Amino acid sequence: MTVKNIPSLRATEGSVAIHSTLVLRLAFSCSTRGKCAYVLSALRTPLAHANATARACNQERGLACRALDSTQGKPCSVALLGLAFTMDEILLSLTIIGVVAAITLPSLTGNINERTWQTQGKALFSRMSQAIALMPSLNGYGTLTAGTTSTSAIDTAAETFVTNGLAKVLKINNICDNEHLQDCGIPDSYVAQGGSKRDFPTTLSELNSKIVGSNGLAIDVKAAAFETANGESIAVFYNPQCRAYTGATNYYAQQYFCVNFVYDLNGTKGPNTVGKDIGYMTAFNPSDSTISSPVFGKILAGVSYTNSKAVAACRKLGNEYRLPTRDEMASLFYNMNFVLGDSTGFSYQYQIDKQVGNNTFWRFGGDGKIWQYVGGNVGALCVKTR
Repeated sequence: MTVKNIPSLRATEGSVAIHSTLVLRLAFSCSTRGKCAYVLSALRTPLAHANATARACNQERGLACRALDSTQGKPCSVALLGLAFTMDEILLSLTIIGVVAAITLPSLTGNINERTWQTQGKALFSRMSQAIALMPSLNGYGTLTAGTTSTSAIDTAAETFVTNGLAKVLKINNICDNEHLQDCGIPDSYVAQGGSKRDFPTTLSELNSKIVGSNGLAIDVKAAAFETANGESIAVFYNPQCRAYTGATNYYAQQYFCVNFVYDLNGTKGPNTVGKDIGYMTAFNPSDSTISSPVFGKILAGVSYTNSKAVAACRKLGNEYRLPTRDEMASLFYNMNFVLGDSTGFSYQYQIDKQVGNNTFWRFGGDGKIWQYVGGNVGALCVKTR
């Protein structure tokens, strides 16, 4: 490094470490007219050497130098020397920081939101399970009559179930009838787990067209909604005449659910997406009721699975994957439009849970039929353990 060679002038030099190997080296000089100048250069030098030579720098107003005019014996007053990066270096650093932040922050925020939703969903499932267990019966609430040529249909079933039944065992802030679901935070539309955007259902037939009609309920039922004390918005799809399971080995799932709840953990705020802030749970049996809230995983390719092969194929996806129980498969069936985005997705027959006897297994059909069978290869669907 070169320092200005001025007669009768003594200059001091110093080094300041900014990295373990990169050092900024300063050379100071003073003119005979009392003006000071410095030269800055970057050297690759060990940090230990930099620390040793840095002692040559004097501190005056922060980082400064004092040079002595050997001729006049007067100090050369030096303004504060700023050790700084250039504007180009600062802009480049800010650009890099911005790019890294743009890449990482959405992912970090998304992970935090998903963990929050998972925690909220588990807590809501626990509260709903406790509330349903406290109800003496889930059947018979409200009035449900079909309209005729001379009379109008009467449907107060779901709203009455919430008002006269659920509200007595669960803290509820607001109850909304079928005409005012949005007043309870129910969104107008949602994004299914399969990715398609759909209008939010307001009746059982809109929830799944296969619930009403052949093999299903004789009368469609309007949905109601409520808001919990914790801020969740829940739509209620009610079957006032649900059946208790008594050991049948061949039946249709449509007649065996009592209440299907579709919840939104943060109301209309968004993202209104199934698997994130939107989920579902189904209550079975009018007395001694239980709730199932399956987490859909994946439909495996092909239809050549025995029960043992289906179990093994789900485990290959991860330890949290498994075959669904009968109630879980039924709940997925009711909520087809929320899971896959359409009501034709479960068109195959699927293995259910574990073996129930000597070479005897449960099977689910796309029309809602659940039955026991002996042997045979069908499709496989996996759910995730919460």
